Amino acid sequence: MVYVSTLLSSLLLFQMPESILTQLLSFATIGLKSEKIIVEVGSTRGGPDGQGNFFIVGLGDTAVQESKQRVRMALRTSGYHFPTGKMITVNLAPADIRKVGPRYDLAVALGLLVAHHLVDIPEERLQNIAFLGELALDGSLRHVSGVLPAAIACAKRGIKTLVVPAINGPEAALIPGIEVIAPESLQELISILSGEQIAMPVTPPASSISRSTGDYVDFSDIRGQVAAKRALEIAAAGGHNVLMSGAPGSGKTLLARAFRGILPPLTQDEAIEVTQIYSVANLLPKDAPLVVERPFRLVHHTASGVSIVGGGQMPGPGEISLAHRGVLFLDELAEFPAQVLEVLRQPLEDRTITITRAQGSVTFPADFIMIAAMNPPKYSVGGAQKIHRRISAPLLDRIDLTIDVQPVPIEDLQKKKPKGGDTSAGVLERVLAARLRQRARFQHLPIKTNKEMGVKQIDELCPLDTASEKLLLRAVDMLGLSARSYHRTIKVARTIADLAGSEQIETAHVAEALQYRQNIGE
Repeated sequence: MVYVSTLLSSLLLFQMPESILTQLLSFATIGLKSEKIIVEVGSTRGGPDGQGNFFIVGLGDTAVQESKQRVRMALRTSGYHFPTGKMITVNLAPADIRKVGPRYDLAVALGLLVAHHLVDIPEERLQNIAFLGELALDGSLRHVSGVLPAAIACAKRGIKTLVVPAINGPEAALIPGIEVIAPESLQELISILSGEQIAMPVTPPASSISRSTGDYVDFSDIRGQVAAKRALEIAAAGGHNVLMSGAPGSGKTLLARAFRGILPPLTQDEAIEVTQIYSVANLLPKDAPLVVERPFRLVHHTASGVSIVGGGQMPGPGEISLAHRGVLFLDELAEFPAQVLEVLRQPLEDRTITITRAQGSVTFPADFIMIAAMNPPKYSVGGAQKIHRRISAPLLDRIDLTIDVQPVPIEDLQKKKPKGGDTSAGVLERVLAARLRQRARFQHLPIKTNKEMGVKQIDELCPLDTASEKLLLRAVDMLGLSARSYHRTIKVARTIADLAGSEQIETAHVAEALQYRQNIGE
C-alpha cells in the first residue's frame, strides 16, 4: 500500500509541475559583431527522489559549461541560497550560435536568483538591460573580452542599459546613448537593481586623441638614408606599401620603427575601430580602454598563415587585423614561406579578410600599411632564384615603393647630428598637409587616401598630360609593368604631387614614382 501511495504521488508531481521562467539579455561576439543572446532560466521541481540538477544548453563551449560551478560557489559566497531540489535548465538562445567564454556567468546567476524570488528586483527593472561578466568564486566580477562591440550593438538595437564588470566600464562608456552600470561584484549589482544603492557614473576616456611619441625613433636621429626617408614620407602621405632591400645592419628596421612617428594620429572613429579589434582579441590593456596610437605589428618569418590572417575554431583576428589603421612590419621577407606570403594578396587589395569555417564566415578589417624588409640576393641563401620563388610577382605588384637601402659609412655615423635636419615632426606636417588635400579630393567618396582609389577614381581624378603618358608607356615596355603596377604608379605620382602642393600630376612626379618600381633580385 505504501509503495502504491508513493507511486501515485510521484505521478501527480510530474503531471502538475511547478515551473518558472526568467529571461535576461546578453551578447555573443562573432567576428567584430555582437549577436543578441537570450538567457532563459527555467526551473521545475526535482524528480521523485527530490534530487535536482543544473543544465546549460545552447551550444556552449567548455567555459560556458564550467559556468555552473562558478555560479554555484559565487552565489553561496555572496550570501545567496542556491536553489536545491530543482531541475534547472539555462538555455542560451538562439541555439545555433556558438557561445564561447565566461561572459554569461552574470546573466545566469542573476537569472537564477530572480527566477526563484531570492532577490527583490522588480521585473520592469530588468527590461531592456544586457548583462556581460565573468564571476569569480567570491562573487566579484572579472574582465571579459568583446565589450565594445556589445556596447555598439546595444546602441544600434535600442537597448538602454549595459551591465559589465567595473574594469570594463570605461570601454563600454565609449559609446554614447547607453547607460553603463559597472559593479565590482554580484552583490553590488543586486543592490543597484533593487534600488538600495545608486550606480556610480562611468565616464569614457577623454575624447581628444593624443599619442605619446616617447618610444618613437625620430627621423633626425637616422644618419644618411635620404632616399629611404623620402620614400617613407610618400608612403605615409598616401598609405602606400613599401619594401626595403639592403644589407644586414643598413638600418631597415630602424627606418620602419621611425615610420610610426610620421603617420597622422588616429581620429576618434579610427580609434574606436582599432579598439573593437583589440577588445575582441582580448588584447586591450586593462588600464587603456581606448587605443589612441596607430598599431605597429612586427611579424617574424616563423609566423604561421593563421596567426597572420586570423582563424581558429572560433575565428579571431590575426596580425593583419591587429595592424588595422597602422603598420604591419614583415622583417626578413625572403625567409617567409611562400604559402604564408600568398595569403597577404587578398587583404592587401581588399583591405579586409574573410575567414570561413563550418559555423559560418566572419570578416575582419585589414586596412594597414605594409612595410617589408629583406636582404638582397647576395646575402640570402639561394640568391635571387630563392627570392623569386617565395615572393610572387602578384605580391610584388601590390608593393608601391621599393627602396634600396645602402649601408651608411662609419665616418658619417661618428659625426654629430646635423642641425636643421628633417625631424619626424617636420615630416609629419607635410604628410598632414598632403592628407588634407586627399580628404578634400575624396570628400564625396567613401575613401580617404590615394592608395584606396580604384581604376574609376584614377581615371577621373588623376589625369596625366601627354608627356607623362608617354613616359609611363615607355616604362611599361622597359620594366614590364603589369596593369596593376601601372595604376599603382599613378597613385604614387598623385601622392608625390600632393606633397608638392600641386593640383596636377606632372612629369617629374611620374618619373619619381617610377624610381620606386625596382626589380627585386636582379
